[in-house]
Parts: sequence; structure tokens; C-alpha cells
Amino acid sequence: MTDTRAALPSRGKATLASLVTGVALALVTACAGEAPNDDPGGTSPGTPPPAAAPVAGDPANPGVFEDRVVFGQSAAFSGPAQALGHAMRMGIEAAFQERNQAGGVHGRMLELVTMDDRYEPGFAYASTRDLIAKERVFGLIGAVGTPTARSAARLVDSEAVPFLAPFTGAGFLRNPELASVVNLRASYAQETEHMVERLTADLGVTRVAVMYQNDSYGQSGLNGVLDALARRGLEPVATWYYERNSSAVKAAVFHIAAANPEAVVMIGAYQPVARAIALLRADIDPVFMAVSFVGSNALARELGDAAAGVYITQVVPAPDDPDTPVVAEYRAALGSLDADAEPGFVSLEGYLAGRLAILGLEACEDLTRECFLDAFRTPQSINLGGVNLEYGPGDNQGSDAVIMTVIDPGGRSVPVASLEEAS
Repeated sequence: MTDTRAALPSRGKATLASLVTGVALALVTACAGEAPNDDPGGTSPGTPPPAAAPVAGDPANPGVFEDRVVFGQSAAFSGPAQALGHAMRMGIEAAFQERNQAGGVHGRMLELVTMDDRYEPGFAYASTRDLIAKERVFGLIGAVGTPTARSAARLVDSEAVPFLAPFTGAGFLRNPELASVVNLRASYAQETEHMVERLTADLGVTRVAVMYQNDSYGQSGLNGVLDALARRGLEPVATWYYERNSSAVKAAVFHIAAANPEAVVMIGAYQPVARAIALLRADIDPVFMAVSFVGSNALARELGDAAAGVYITQVVPAPDDPDTPVVAEYRAALGSLDADAEPGFVSLEGYLAGRLAILGLEACEDLTRECFLDAFRTPQSINLGGVNLEYGPGDNQGSDAVIMTVIDPGGRSVPVASLEEAS
């Protein structure tokens, strides 16, 4: 696992907690219907993290110091999903640096410690355990992926460690019994409902196929499509899968092409999705749609000139949206962090996660994990510069917004009101 530390000067708004861990298979299955390859392997379910060596600061209040507060992030920084981890981290760091340049929160600077989980549940479990027990972070933020978040969530919750804004729309994270989880984004069920609504209402499509990743992420998205189709009296004409962290999609392409669908919904990461689109286009010409986790910038880079016309649902505003004030703030903060950074939906989501964390910190001059989490349990409306969030008892998801976009000839994902107009 790679351990990267960043103490960031910052000016605007920051971030807080979000965890990723890999739980053993028995613990995973207790969370409902986990695929075998989500087993973190070797880790005994329910085993508490090992005792950590004493660190400076209040032992009873991990991650909180007189001059700083320390967060952790376990995400993919290597392997075929690494662009997502790097983008989330960049957005969080932009928000942290922005706020630190303005003096921090209650006099504390914001610091981020990151570990590479390679988008694998076992590594995610280990890195989350280490962030909690060894690094003794205050909370975790910006976890990337459903199978990795699934392995982390119960561990985090058992320790009452804030788990803020994971980059996943998985339904299990919306369970109010996970008292430490604070979601920012809409769910995959909402994204896939929006897809099917647009396909059927705008284009009259009835023949839909699904390619999905063979784990809890893919299953979550597949279930969303199945439910959305069933509400309209429809069934998919084909469904097939590929394995996580691979681009071995030929079997899925063969089965989907044989069904000759009008549309293909893809629940996957950018590399295998790009390969499948390229292969499918050799035989059929359907409408291609992907959920937000695919990563618009990364997918457009993978497809190159063939990216135009692919639809992607988004859960945050476009990174060049002139009508949402927080977007301009994000672009300024990102440019200050890295003048060469390319704005995108994923890093914008990371930036919003950072801003959300700062709100929790601001609510707690006497900072504790309990106080931070209580800030999101009180019924309230939050306006992050034009991005509206709602939290309260039993509701740990801030936003329900889903936006349909299409990749244009320049590789930009632009919002569309109707598939009929865009086609």
C-alpha cells in the first residue's frame, strides 16, 4: 500500500471523513448478496484493528491536534481504475488547500493521508484498518468503489469513524443503520432509473442489454436497470459480466451483440467499458450509456475519436457549468493546486466532498467524531454554492440529482435535456 501524506495550505472549503476497507466474506455477505470476488480474503470478520502505537494529540480523540485535523483516504492509485482515485484525491486536496490558505477550521489545518487499495476489497480493508489503527485519522473521505467501500463500511461503523462521501452510488451505503456513513451523491438506482426513463420516453427503446462488473458494484447497477425496466413492463434482452480490474470483455460483447439491443447500459470502469464499446460497434450500433463511476474524462481518453455519442449519467454539475457558483470556486482551487490539472466530474465530486467535510468541522469548535457526525443527523438543507443537499435522521444521502450528459466530438461531456435532441 502506498502511503501519501499531504498537509495542504488552503483557502475555501474543505473535506472530512470517508473510509474504505475490505471486510471478510462472512462480514460482506452479512451486508447482503456479496459476490465471491468481493471477499477481502484472509481477514477474520469482526476482528478489531490491532492496537496502535501512541501518537501526539489526544488519544481519546484520534486525528485531532491543536493545529491540525487528519483525514484518511483509501482509494485506487494504481491499476486500471487509478484515474478515479487520483481525481478524487485531487479534488479533496484542492478543497483542503483552499481552506488552509484561509486559516483552516477553528485554527486547525486540514491534512490528508492516502493509501492505495488498487480497487480491491482485501487491500481496502487493510488500508482502512491501518488508517484507523496506525495512522489514527479522524475520519475517512473519498473512498472509490462499491466492493472496496463494502469491505470498509462495517469496520468504520464499528469504530464510529466518519466515512464521508464515498465515490459510489451503492444502495447498502444508504442504510441508515450505518451511522458513520455520510453520502454526498445520488444512488445507482437513481442513475439507472434516469437512464431507462430517458431511453423509453425520449427514444421509445424497449430492447436494452446490460454489461456489468462481476461484483457488488456491477450487481447494484444491474439491479437498478432490472427494476427500472420492470416498472415499465420490460426485461433486458441480454445481461453479461466481466471481472473487476480486467478488460476481458469479449464474452460479454459476444452475448450482447447476439441479442441486437437498441441500447446497452454499462456498469463498469473506464477501460473495460471503452474496450466493450469499441468491440460492439464492429457488429451493432446501439445507444451506449454508462453510470457516473465510469469517469467521463478517463473514458473519453480511452475511446479517443470514438467517444462522441456515448451517454453518461452524472451526479454533480458539469465542471464548466457557468450557472453554478461552486464550479467557479472549484476551478480556481484546482488551478491553485495544479495549474495543469484537467477539470472533471470526478475531481469536482472530490472537491464537494471536501467542502462538505469543512461544514461538519465548522459545526464543532470542540471537535469530536460524534459532534461531526451529529452535524449531518440534524434535519437541514445545505447549499454548497448552488449544489443543494438535504440530511436528517434516517437520511444519510445529501443529493438526489442525476444529470444526463453525452460526450461531444471534442471529448467533453455536455448535459442534454432529451436523447431525441442529442441523437
